[in-house]
Amino acid sequence: MILIADGGSTTCSWALLAGGLPQYFNTEGYNPYFWDTPGIAASLARQVPVDVRQAPIRSIHYYGSGVLSPAKAEVVAGALRQVWPQAEEVYVAEDLLAAARALLGQQAGFAAILGTGTNSCLYDGQRITQVIESLGYSLGDEGSGTSIGRQVLRDYLRGRLPAGLAAQLQAEYRLGDVSEVLDRLYNQPSPNRFLASFARFASEHADEPYCQEVVTRAFEALFEQIVTHYPDYQRHAFNCVGSVGYYFRDALAAVAQRHDMAVGQILREPIDALVRYHEGAARP
Repeated sequence: MILIADGGSTTCSWALLAGGLPQYFNTEGYNPYFWDTPGIAASLARQVPVDVRQAPIRSIHYYGSGVLSPAKAEVVAGALRQVWPQAEEVYVAEDLLAAARALLGQQAGFAAILGTGTNSCLYDGQRITQVIESLGYSLGDEGSGTSIGRQVLRDYLRGRLPAGLAAQLQAEYRLGDVSEVLDRLYNQPSPNRFLASFARFASEHADEPYCQEVVTRAFEALFEQIVTHYPDYQRHAFNCVGSVGYYFRDALAAVAQRHDMAVGQILREPIDALVRYHEGAARP
């Protein structure tokens, strides 16, 4: 049996391959910059279906956000070994490799993630060959849910959100005063998820000119700060996975077109394509 996981900072999608149809389930996301090994193991024990926890898993392939070094990979791998001690292979890699494999298979090209955070790369069909660092939600993550949500929240707190939208945001999120919001950002867990939650508001009000402008500005920053700095970027199609790229795909395509870059695949989640990739790899 093979267990595959694609983990973002907010949610993690799983597929168990046991010879028949894949068994899918979801847990929360486990970015090792915000989680430790005991915390991940405890969460998995609560959220993974009992039959999957007890299954004779032989191999685990986990792709996750925040897995940027061997030390961070081990944070996750240690938890996986605790939950499935019988596994002969526990492979932990960055979610960017999952995106490239899902979008491109064994073809070379450009792949990106646009979800809670942002990541991108050039891929040669086997491995990632170049990455321009997104730098996380504090310094970068242009085009991500955190970048869109940050702008919405900032404008709301500074009284710059259109009045009708401000009232709707307050009714939906029931935000306190500025000090309470800052406490939520700086003193409580997962501030990136908190910021990204406001991107959903922009999606729900996508027909509003204000929201259209915020989303377009975020994607323009993505291209100006990251995409256009890849060599000969216009030779590649823009392929991406992630909820932000998927739900704002029309705005994304318009910005890509302005930068003379064709748009390829845009997938909400890569898990189905990852299943096909690993099923193909498992065949003799």
